[in-house]
Formats: sequence, C-alpha cells, structure tokens
Amino acid sequence: MRIGVPREQKDHEKRVGITPDGVHSLVELGHTLVIERGAGVGSGFQDADYTAAGAQLGSAADAWACDLVVKVKEPIPSEYGFLRNDLTLFCYLHLAAEPELAQALMDAGTTAIAFETVTDAHGGLPLLTPMSEIAGRLSVQIGAYLLTNPAGGPGVLLGGIGGVAPIHVTVVGGGTSGAQAVDVAVGLGAQVTVIDINTSTLRRFMERYQNRVHCVSSSPAAIAEALSRSHLVIGSVLVPGAKAPIVISKEHIQAMPQGAVIVDIAIDQGGCTELSKPTSHSEPTYVADHVTMYCVTNMPGSAQVTATKALAAETLPFVRQLAELGTEEAIAANPHLAAGVNIRRGEILHQGVRQALC
Repeated sequence: MRIGVPREQKDHEKRVGITPDGVHSLVELGHTLVIERGAGVGSGFQDADYTAAGAQLGSAADAWACDLVVKVKEPIPSEYGFLRNDLTLFCYLHLAAEPELAQALMDAGTTAIAFETVTDAHGGLPLLTPMSEIAGRLSVQIGAYLLTNPAGGPGVLLGGIGGVAPIHVTVVGGGTSGAQAVDVAVGLGAQVTVIDINTSTLRRFMERYQNRVHCVSSSPAAIAEALSRSHLVIGSVLVPGAKAPIVISKEHIQAMPQGAVIVDIAIDQGGCTELSKPTSHSEPTYVADHVTMYCVTNMPGSAQVTATKALAAETLPFVRQLAELGTEEAIAANPHLAAGVNIRRGEILHQGVRQALC
C-alpha cells in the first residue's frame, strides 16, 4: 500500500503522523511511504532520517495522492481539495465540532477514521489517551503561568508559600486529562477540587490522594460553588465522538475571582463552557468578562516532540493493519478500528458524531 504523510498545516502544529522508525517497519513489510518534505522537522526528524528509513520525499500533493494518509490533526479548508472517494484518512478529526469538514468528507466519499474514537478491549481510547495526558499536564502549567503578573494575571502562585495560602484549582471532569491535571496541581501544592458525574471516579481520587483532593459529584450548584473560589479551572469533560456538554455557564464564569483563568481542554469537541471559542497557539487567550480563557484546539502540539513519539507508538499497529489488510478488510477484522470510522461512503457512521451534526 502507498501511505502518505503530509506536513501539518494547523497553526503551530509541528507533530508528524509517522516517525522514521515507523516508516522503516512499514517499508520492511513492502509498503511505500511518501513523506512531504519537512513534515517531521518540527518534531526533530529530518528529511534525511526518512529517506534513510526507506521513505520517498514529495510534495503535499504527492503525500495526499496515496491510498492511506496518516496525519495528526484534521485537514484545514485548504486541504479539502485533496479529499477523494478512494482515500482513507487516519487522524484526529473531532467532527462534532467541525461540521464543514464532515460535509467535505461526505461530499468526497472519503473513508475517515478518527484517532479519538478508536477503542481498545477495555473500553478505552488508546489513541486519544496519550494526548489527553499531555493536555492535562500542560493545562496546569499554562494556567499557572497565566495567573502571573507578566502574563496579565493577578499575580498569584498556585501552591502559595509559608504564611500565604495556596489558591483553589477546580478540575471539571475526572477522565484521563482531568486526572493528569489533578496530579500536577496537587504536586504544585494547590487546593484542588475535582468534579465528576461518576462516583467511582471520585472514589479513585479520594483513595489516590488520601483526602487531599476535594471530590464532588457534578451538579450546577456544585460547579457554581467551586468556581466562585477558584482562580484556575480546568475543563476536561469528554463524551467520545460527541460534542462536549456545556457544564460551565456564563453565570458560573462571572462569579469567579477577578483575573481567574479557565483552560478548556474540551475545546476540540466544541468546549465545555458557555463562553469557550477556539483559539490558536499564536493567539491562545481572550478575556471573557474578567476571566482569561485559554481554548487552544491543539494543546499537545506545544510539546510536539513528546507528543509525536507517544502518539506514533500507539497509532503504528493500526496503520500496519490498514496497510497489510486494506481498509475494508482491516475494518471488518478489527472492531476497535471499526469504532474509529466516523464517515464512510458519504455517510456519518459514528453515533456521537451523527447526534451532534444531524
């Protein structure tokens, strides 16, 4: 099979879909890899590394002309012209928040397999997990910086110091990214509240942190109370494939302390606050009322070297299966890969995406 890896086009997106090691393993199986020139440079992989691994170098058009295209982020409008009915696209798509892309994929007849809805035998999301971990850890780092005076914040330190109390951090959603955010916030000495709808999730936090974390069942009243005293809020709710539920209202935000920060990790799926709107690494923040909002849609792209290595290790077995069996047979043989099929033959197949867009 011919497998193409185009260079990412999203703002400050330096990750790459396949590493040279991945290329080598696929070439050994007899497949042809076409890498767009410069695709891996931002992640530390030179064109020479890819050619040494057996890849061919080409233009964006050359990479997109392959049978299977492996990217990291969803195509942007300038790439829609590359979509076609004999193409399989394998990348993050987040179509619940991208109706125009969904329509372009349907119109083109492209088979679109989304990293974020591929499953595993334990009901997990193995291709989303590593990026969720990175986003969760970054969220607290970013929030802590935005609370400092040079960043325009009120000048408060998460963990406080002797004689000065630490600030309150609230994490809404205790999944993979939320758990990583809690871990970093606790490590920095903040007073942490985690809010989730699942009591089993909350019990795990209580056991892990020995009651050093306040664990609260989700409700509008609970969110309102926690946010009213929180300088940093991490939004990390997730419904796989579907549009993120809005659990933080405008009124919740208005009641937060002056200069507070919200980092909305759920923005890839539309965001979980009423005032969230997508931002980029070039312009990552805006002010809503008196609260700084950080809603970058490709947060892990700021740690691209770590992110590329982690993601490529998880995606390669699925890429190998698609290449060895062909798209049709691979989907039929692997129900976990089949769960990743969002659009095929002009039809939305994933239930969460369909509910969000239809």
